[in-house]
Amino acid sequence: MTHSSVNPGKTVFVTGASGFTGSHLVRALVDRGHQVRALVRKSSNLDRLAGLPVEFVYGDLNDPAAIAQGIKGCQWVFHTAAYVELGIVDGDRMWHINVEGTRNVMGAAKLANVERALHCSTIGIIGDTKGEVADETYQRSQVGFDSPYDRTKYEAQAIVDRLASQGLPVVSVLPSGIFGGDDPHFGPVIRQFLKGGLKLWAGGQRITGIVHVDDLVEGMILAVERGTVGDRYILSAGELTTAEMFTLLGQAAGIPAPGEAPEWVVRLLGNVLDPIGRLFNWQPPLSKERVYYIYDRCVRVSGDKARRELGWNPRSVPQIIEATLAEIRAIAPPPQPATAPSGDRPPTAE
Repeated sequence: MTHSSVNPGKTVFVTGASGFTGSHLVRALVDRGHQVRALVRKSSNLDRLAGLPVEFVYGDLNDPAAIAQGIKGCQWVFHTAAYVELGIVDGDRMWHINVEGTRNVMGAAKLANVERALHCSTIGIIGDTKGEVADETYQRSQVGFDSPYDRTKYEAQAIVDRLASQGLPVVSVLPSGIFGGDDPHFGPVIRQFLKGGLKLWAGGQRITGIVHVDDLVEGMILAVERGTVGDRYILSAGELTTAEMFTLLGQAAGIPAPGEAPEWVVRLLGNVLDPIGRLFNWQPPLSKERVYYIYDRCVRVSGDKARRELGWNPRSVPQIIEATLAEIRAIAPPPQPATAPSGDRPPTAE
């Protein structure tokens, strides 16, 4: 894994800093000699940032005054915060955070004349590729959206693209599924698996692109340092099916891979639990939306452009699995962050 050039002395504004990806980004920026200002809420759990020399700016994505104050005097802006969820969601809140929040952050960055801004998007904005491997030139063919999350992230990207055309020096990264020892998405599943408590899993043939969180962060910093203004960079180290992923996990841990749950049972549970969840404002483990993502949607991507243009050199898929297992074994269960970006896979609540 290559490291970007050391470019000390920048003052950097980061949203989503207390979350999974954001906290790894903050640590990497500090390690490179940059000064970090982090936008956090009064209620944010800051355990992930403990001991780091970070200046906190208290506010949220719908607080333009706090954002403007935080960005003032900064050279770089990294926007990683988002409301990430599938299933039963607060659509209005998701719109305000993902769309209006992006408008506020990127608008303030433009007014402040920052040197570079980065928007952390998701490969989900590409839409269902029906098994075709997409790169940054892929033209979205899907009509409509499979979830409020996809819709809001797509609209947020449109705002970023429009501001780029108006002079904002911004680059965008599109991560696939993000892995790491303190991953709040798949991490709890791996922990359950390591304890022998995961006997069945659904959608073993679902293809998933993955990237280690530290490689993602490396790609983000490289994109700011070397990326072409207005461009998008897919950050995905490679892909594998869910069954292959559990086989690798099982081989590394010495545990048999879980069996495949019958598809008809999973679909039935999704159809039954979805209306119950909506009635009681409860997030069920399966919903119609989650089941659709498991069996019916296929987003495949290539990260070759980032390797070619940025010099990005992420670890391989087996290395990601091995590193994630080692990190999980080395740390206690982490706190659940409030916001974090995600790739195109069913996330848990954040």
